[in-house]
Amino acid sequence: MIFRYPYILALIPFVLLLAFAARSMGSRRLAAVKMPVALPNQETARTLLFRYFPFWARVVVLILLAFSLARPQKVEKGNVPPTEGIDIMLCLDTSYSMSAVDFNPYNRLDAAKTAAADFIGKRANDRIGMVIFGGVAVLACPLTLDYQSMLELLDSAAINMTKADGTAIGDALITSVNHLKDSKAKSKVIILLTDGRSNVGVITDPVIAAKTAQAYGIKIYTIGTATKGPAQIPTGNPLQPYMTINDDLDEPTLMEIADRTGGEFYRAGNFMELQKIYEKINALEKTKFEVKTFVNYTDLYLLFLIPALVLAALIFLLEKTYLRTIP
Repeated sequence: MIFRYPYILALIPFVLLLAFAARSMGSRRLAAVKMPVALPNQETARTLLFRYFPFWARVVVLILLAFSLARPQKVEKGNVPPTEGIDIMLCLDTSYSMSAVDFNPYNRLDAAKTAAADFIGKRANDRIGMVIFGGVAVLACPLTLDYQSMLELLDSAAINMTKADGTAIGDALITSVNHLKDSKAKSKVIILLTDGRSNVGVITDPVIAAKTAQAYGIKIYTIGTATKGPAQIPTGNPLQPYMTINDDLDEPTLMEIADRTGGEFYRAGNFMELQKIYEKINALEKTKFEVKTFVNYTDLYLLFLIPALVLAALIFLLEKTYLRTIP
């Protein structure tokens, strides 16, 4: 709470000083009066109330009025978010090969989810959505500013959750483009994360999808999540707990997709590299805006004015009734 006119509060010490001076002077005058008859020294509750309440209640009324005239206010400050930000679609591969355990201590999918969650946590005022894909592409989350819901949906992503074998990169990109093309955001971005090559889907050549994205001004960052060389996939079979798969990342195609749309291609061989890649993208795709602060003032003078009026009314009523004096 602040006071719009704080200098008025300087009157309060003078009011108190005058009140004590007046009270002291009145006590000395009363002591100097010689009574012809000695009065019994017995004070009742009524006499004490009559002696102290009207005077000091008026002092309190004056102090409350001073606080009210100083115009107390509640101040609320906040930042105005930008009207336009960046729209980002995360395109996440959930095919069976993403269960490979070469991102110690994570498998490829869990590493991707953890790094993406950290990326989302660093965004502000940007809408983020998600497409998951395997043999088919599915919109898992539309563009939203509800990051908590987005994180919950990201956490629920699981291996082969599309129930279709293969890697439909072209379909995943087109699905993402369809949800970004009509966006009014000043920048539109797709972050594609995969460990393989496009081998199924309606659009088998993902470069065609990249050309479509380019036409709508959508930038694509491609991330390859696979170590170079063979990797192991857990089988769930105690007799043969792991199965070895070969490196099948289609780097040339992922590079072409990124180059054609003005993005970048990255390859991550471990979790630390994947985190650094997301940090680079986070730095490249920042919403630049001036922070505008709004200030809202709420007057609180009634908190002091109403008690002052109630107390003044109480003084008036008591002096006309219970504390009434006869001339």
